[in-house]
Amino acid sequence: MNQEQQITELRQQIAKYESMDSYKSDEIDIKELWNAIWAGKLLIVAITAIFSVASVLYALSLPDIYKSEATLAPVEKQSSGLGGMASQLGGLASLAGVSLGGEKTDKTSFALEVMKSRAFVFKFIEKYNITEKLMAVSNWDPNSNEVIYNEELYNPRSKEWLRNPKGTLKSKPSLQEVYKKFQTVVSIEQDKSNSMVTISVEHFSPYIAKQWVEWLIYSINEEMKHRELDEATKTITYLNKQLGQTKISGHQEILYQLIEEQTKTIMFANVRDEYVLKTIDPALSPEIKSGPKRAMLCVLGFLLGGILSVLIVLIRYFSNKD
Repeated sequence: MNQEQQITELRQQIAKYESMDSYKSDEIDIKELWNAIWAGKLLIVAITAIFSVASVLYALSLPDIYKSEATLAPVEKQSSGLGGMASQLGGLASLAGVSLGGEKTDKTSFALEVMKSRAFVFKFIEKYNITEKLMAVSNWDPNSNEVIYNEELYNPRSKEWLRNPKGTLKSKPSLQEVYKKFQTVVSIEQDKSNSMVTISVEHFSPYIAKQWVEWLIYSINEEMKHRELDEATKTITYLNKQLGQTKISGHQEILYQLIEEQTKTIMFANVRDEYVLKTIDPALSPEIKSGPKRAMLCVLGFLLGGILSVLIVLIRYFSNKD
């Protein structure tokens, strides 16, 4: 065996011993960690117990929240089917804002976006005066069926807001503040598979939650109805003006038919309460709470306490070792 082969063999043996020492070192480190944790088991148990008890007390201190919801179906509306008139009239119908395409007009998506808009919510807040019940209520008494106000924020007897103003915020919450809070308690969703709409409200009082769902359904139907009536009225005014300016009998006939269609729209809007969303499953006052998830809070508190206590024990062990 020459000298180069001897050197190569020696290097391989050295590498083998080094790998064995590294494995033993890792094994020792794992044992050392376990010994450190075992030595601090009393501290781990104590910290975990404190966090567990604190999470239980916190979970029990939280008031119940109830969720009321309603399922609605879009009210489909067919267009007039006067598609051929648009070309005959030379764009008059389109100028008047009348759709003659013969396709189904789906106002549901538009209505849902209106419900989420600031303008609609601002109007809803002011109309039904929900600011106090949304921003200042802290609990609900099932025996008296009355809400309990946080009197550090609002005095229900004098109807006075007691919140300390900060910056641009005043004692009474602004519409923008109420709007942000409103978004957290109200959910508006549409199932794309069947177009069904679900409107839900969460509140400390199950009766208030139910009432707000009903108010929302009524308000969006009224809003869409008034928009449609306003548009149809303006369209009829425009068509009557054009009718007085044309002497062509063919154009006059088309204008009369367009006016008739808009008159039907006004008639249907006036006789139909649920104009754009029809209630399939009405809102109820829930008897079972939807939150808080107290069991989950307790489990999270236990896990947090366990993880934190182990970290504390390991940090103390290695700090003392150094």
